[in-house]
Amino acid sequence: MKIIRVEAIPYAIPYTKPLRFASGEVHTAEHVLIRVHTDEGLVGVADAPPRPFTYGETQASVTGVIERIFTPHLLGLDVFSRERIHAVLHRTVGNPAAKSALDMALWDLAGQSCGRSVTELLGGWADRMRVSHMLGFDTPRRVVEEAERIRATYGISVFKVKVGRRPVRADLDVCRALRETLGDDVELYVDGNRGWTASESAAALRELDDLGLTLAEELCPADDVLGRRRLVRDCRVPFVADESATTSAEVTRSLLDGDATTISIKTARTGFTGSQHVLHLCEGLGAAVVMGNQIDGQLGTVCTVTFGAAHAASSQRAGELSNFLDMSDDLLTEPLTISDGTLAVPHGPGLGVVIDDDKLVRYRQDR
Repeated sequence: MKIIRVEAIPYAIPYTKPLRFASGEVHTAEHVLIRVHTDEGLVGVADAPPRPFTYGETQASVTGVIERIFTPHLLGLDVFSRERIHAVLHRTVGNPAAKSALDMALWDLAGQSCGRSVTELLGGWADRMRVSHMLGFDTPRRVVEEAERIRATYGISVFKVKVGRRPVRADLDVCRALRETLGDDVELYVDGNRGWTASESAAALRELDDLGLTLAEELCPADDVLGRRRLVRDCRVPFVADESATTSAEVTRSLLDGDATTISIKTARTGFTGSQHVLHLCEGLGAAVVMGNQIDGQLGTVCTVTFGAAHAASSQRAGELSNFLDMSDDLLTEPLTISDGTLAVPHGPGLGVVIDDDKLVRYRQDR
């Protein structure tokens, strides 16, 4: 089954409210839909969500590198020759979202061709995951109101709280209000997106110690080598590396150097192939993982739950699978549904999704 055409389609869908966190603010999902066409008539799809303030990619860079650099070397290659295809992609440095989307579209094609879901091909551990919901910057009252609404509507009881603001007190008050209002049956963890210093992070964790937080993610920059190492050494909960550990090599250095004890896996950043490399590396080193969110829409969320549900190790914690709830619309013909705090892997071969062509026409940015 040969690759005969690759499309990189930029599209934009507004959020119902802005997403605010230490490394940026997002009002519109400006993503790129990837479609890989084959000589057998099958089309694989995936989503590339650029994060310019984290990885340096934009819509223009994703479409440009795929159309001008990658596609000319991919045409005519067999879909199942993933090692050869990855060798082509890795000749170009960076561009993680563009490379990952191509990888996942190829896995979608592999599943379609043999009539099995990608979850089954990757490991087949489960058919769903528990969901964690991300709470962005806002006042304590508004954050608590959102958490209560999400719990009542979707049965979600795991919340990732964005922190990293100055003054630090603003975030501490939010965390305390959540615990006091939601009670002890709700899981809370924090993500700083490198917004605090190591000393600020240590002081904040000491003050939040009685809240029973379960994870602390990227509270300070990994560039502060000694400060970060001291923080992780003294941290009483697992410390998660996310944007500071984006490749297998970075994950290895992060864990062995004491920069983190747990790793966030994002399929939008490492695809399915690279994510398996990271997962197996973490298993070998005895480090836990959490399935992260790269401001994904529904298609990106499908990829996350597809991978997370496929493996025992990535299914242990709730995955960050609800970001799409804040989008005003999406591209799938069958919208995702979160119920009883879980999200199921779509039925059907490959990723099990179909793109709504009318919506794509409405939201695409290149016409």
